[in-house]
Amino acid sequence: MSSRRTADTAPPAGTMQSGAEAAFDAAQAVGPDAAMVQRARERLRTLSALRSNAAGLRHLVLHASLLFASASLVLVAPDSVWLLPAMLLHGTLLVFLFCPLHEASHRSAFRSRRLNVAVAWLAGALLLMPPSWFRHFHMAHHRFTQDPLRDPELAQPKPRSLSGWLWHVSGLPLWTGLLRTLLALAAGRADLSYLPERERRRTVYEARLLLAGYAAVAIAGAAAQSWLPLLLWVGPALLGQPLLRLFLLAEHAGCPQVADMFANTRTTLTNRAMRALCWNMNFHAEHHAYPSIPFHALPEAHALLHPRLQVTAPGYLAANREILAEITEAAHRQERPEPRPPRAAP
Repeated sequence: MSSRRTADTAPPAGTMQSGAEAAFDAAQAVGPDAAMVQRARERLRTLSALRSNAAGLRHLVLHASLLFASASLVLVAPDSVWLLPAMLLHGTLLVFLFCPLHEASHRSAFRSRRLNVAVAWLAGALLLMPPSWFRHFHMAHHRFTQDPLRDPELAQPKPRSLSGWLWHVSGLPLWTGLLRTLLALAAGRADLSYLPERERRRTVYEARLLLAGYAAVAIAGAAAQSWLPLLLWVGPALLGQPLLRLFLLAEHAGCPQVADMFANTRTTLTNRAMRALCWNMNFHAEHHAYPSIPFHALPEAHALLHPRLQVTAPGYLAANREILAEITEAAHRQERPEPRPPRAAP
């Protein structure tokens, strides 16, 4: 087995564990020495206050520079066999803007609220996600993680067969779902359970503004007879989305539906390049247990919390290999007919 699991003692799904309680549990796991426990608890609290404009801007500039470089590769390879590889690279960097969107939605990418809002707008616009809608969707996911009745991420069930897995990983259900949500919000249908009434007008306005922007890009591209929107945005996003789907599947797929954030969420250990690309979102159980800790402090949080982690994987290939194996095994169990009892002798 590629991942580590010890979730048998996790509390039931009805007793959501708070961040403070999770931090206390994690501190206890560090060791029996009372002073060590206290230092760990205090350090976890300190990490939550380490939001930094400088750290966030450095990472954003790195991500933006890589996007600029990959866009340049696409532009110099339009008639080359390297066009699709260049678009895949660019698309991967593009769809992984989901990670700064995620951090900015937590208001932890930067200390400045304005910077967080601006980055959430920019990344959300490129990914068809109105920022206010995504923020409240995601906060509900944090409050009700792996609760099948209240976690909005579980409104669409995770794949349960090989064909379902392939369809999910293609990214097409995501794009169609986002388009439906965007059109519904723009039409004023914002009565979503996780969206506070006071935020509904703002969300409708954001959806309409995004649709107007997309229409303007399409009209300008058609008027200029330019393929640039397709080459640098639409095509790369379609090509890169399967990699983001695989990355995000590793966060909760195959984890038990319990309230303990260290059991219902997987931390995936990976290399420095991947950690940079995903803004340290691979430390996902740590993030769920203590969501106020900013992305750049998550490696230190992992050092404090790792004894408490119950589901881990040594890499994304290993995590997805295990998830796919569980899906196919469950599908085979459903297809296998029940053994018939022996017939009684005449």
